[in-house]
Amino acid sequence: MLLVGAGPMALDHSKVLDALNVEHTVIGRSKNSALKFESATGHRVVQGGLAKYISCVDQLPNQAIVSVGVEELAETTKLLILKGVKYILLEKPAGLTIKEITDLSKVAKNYNATVYVAYNRRFFSSVLNAQKIIQEDGGVQNFTFEITEWGHTIEPLEKAPGVKENWFLGNTSHVVDLAFHLGGLPKSINCYTSGKLPWHNRSAIFAGSGESENGALFSYQGNWGAPGRWSLDIITQRHRLIFKPLEKLQIQQLGSIAIEEIPLDDKLDHNYKSGLYMQCNSFIQGTNKNLCSLEEHIKSCLFYEKMAGY
Repeated sequence: MLLVGAGPMALDHSKVLDALNVEHTVIGRSKNSALKFESATGHRVVQGGLAKYISCVDQLPNQAIVSVGVEELAETTKLLILKGVKYILLEKPAGLTIKEITDLSKVAKNYNATVYVAYNRRFFSSVLNAQKIIQEDGGVQNFTFEITEWGHTIEPLEKAPGVKENWFLGNTSHVVDLAFHLGGLPKSINCYTSGKLPWHNRSAIFAGSGESENGALFSYQGNWGAPGRWSLDIITQRHRLIFKPLEKLQIQQLGSIAIEEIPLDDKLDHNYKSGLYMQCNSFIQGTNKNLCSLEEHIKSCLFYEKMAGY
């Protein structure tokens, strides 16, 4: 297994791979990140970046996890595919823009590579438990979600050009992906945006509604310049399932106004970055359950673009 990247997210992946007894070679770029990674994990990091490493080896493993900066995701994954890697778990959002992601998908198809986008919130214990309840209740009837970001904390962050300008795709898509994963991708959608921020000048306030392919009605709202947080409400025939925060699951029964928290066996979410253990295990075992394919992600990206006013 190759693990490309040596930053904080790659470190989290490495901890999970160790727990799953998966040997992995870590490829990093800078000396500083490599030293931090080695100190935290005990794993040696091959420095100099992926292109340099590829030039020194004849063949790469069949599996790889890509956890580099957003601006490098697509090109890094292309290099792996061109070198013969067939099975890749790629950190979200798979590219800086939809064009980058679409171009990557074409390369993957041409070389018969399978690429999954790592939306780890699909693997939260809260979500896995909710899926069982949804199935028992006969499916989702309607859902609503909030996509507020804390703009005041994002503005001072130092990011590569284009990352903050495309923040909806790179970060907000986490909660939108989860909503559509549980309720279904839109069959129709109406989107409205207004306002702007110094670091995100195309939109700041969001609202919309639609109907999913599963027949569930949905609505959403968010304001990146005001108080709020990510949240998701799923409504079935018998229950309202409340994710606020997303790591927790609360439930309201039909005929009751009481809202109760469901006890979760979520030790994996506490021992590792939430959702990461189950996500990596699904990828490594090849079960692929709950994983987001690159093709599915591209369909979703078209909605993200419309919702964000891009």
